[in-house]
Amino acid sequence: MSSLAAGALAFLLVVIASRLHPTAYNNYVLLADAFRHGRVWIDWPGPYIDALSYAGRYYVIEAPLPAILLLPAVAIFGTAANQSLLAALLGGVAVGSGWDIARRLGVAVPARAWLCGFLLFGTDLFWCAMYGDVWFIAHVAAAAFTLLALGELLGAKRAWLVAIYAGCAVESRFSLLLAVPVYAVWLAFDGAPAERIRRVASFAGALVPFAAFWLWYNEARWGQFYDIGYTAWYHQDQVGETTGSPFRLAYVPNQLYSFFVRFPDVVAHAPFLVPTYNGVALTWTSPALLLALFARVPKRVVLALWAATLLVFLPNVTYYVNGFAQFGMRHALDFEPFLFVLMLLAARDRWQTIWLALCAWSMLAGAWGIWYWKAFYRAL
Repeated sequence: MSSLAAGALAFLLVVIASRLHPTAYNNYVLLADAFRHGRVWIDWPGPYIDALSYAGRYYVIEAPLPAILLLPAVAIFGTAANQSLLAALLGGVAVGSGWDIARRLGVAVPARAWLCGFLLFGTDLFWCAMYGDVWFIAHVAAAAFTLLALGELLGAKRAWLVAIYAGCAVESRFSLLLAVPVYAVWLAFDGAPAERIRRVASFAGALVPFAAFWLWYNEARWGQFYDIGYTAWYHQDQVGETTGSPFRLAYVPNQLYSFFVRFPDVVAHAPFLVPTYNGVALTWTSPALLLALFARVPKRVVLALWAATLLVFLPNVTYYVNGFAQFGMRHALDFEPFLFVLMLLAARDRWQTIWLALCAWSMLAGAWGIWYWKAFYRAL
């Protein structure tokens, strides 16, 4: 199977599950429509759309890349454009990129299939792509572009292209900004000193348009170059605080509990275990991630991937909410692409029955969550 076929299959499976039902939380369609009309504030349809009230206007605080990708569809269909279709496409891109990385690394086809199945079902990738809401499509986009960046780093190492993919990931989920320095160091791994300098310079130069856009976008929304969106939202949110930052060490215990401890609810009737409405720990939904711990070589690549994982994990573990309504832990999609590549590296030498079993567990857990959410929490 080619990477294109793997991505197409993933896309088709998401389409079957979602029936491309348009999400009501189409903030990115509204933002794309605003861009189309030369403004950055949205026509706010009501409180079901999370948007920050600021200076008499309503603004989408999430990173804007999905809205930019939706511009062609919105130009044709207006606000009737289907955000869920883009989510399914990005899910396909993520899996296709994962398959391509596995091929580049020489992972055997059976292990490659199991691990790409894990990527789709054993993480929140499928669940997020299926619903396509504003928060969820941002995760899918960030995962897709991060995997594209990692594939390029493990292949031709075209620095300008790595920068474009990295910039798109950051403009989907801001936490991916912390992976950018890791990419720069990675590009300086190999070659003569002059070649390393050229790569890093090319990487930095290709990031300039993204930085310029971000500064302009903040100035257009807030009247200053610094992004105040999440902080202002935190001050207005009933579960936030009226002052200070939404990132605090005080939130770490709850986040660690959410990521690693939170068990499904136990009930006295079938199906006996049900996913809580605001998440289930990775320990129970994605135990195959343990395979990442066994990646050993190439040593510098392994260290870079772990550095990116931990850096991107940092803002998620200090944030004031764990993701609210969700299956699994959707914020983990920000750093799971790095763990996925570590899993691939480990699988080249350590693919054993235990890993197949844990992949199967994770995929079945994902299927269980998808079924339960569609059947009891939110039908499509």
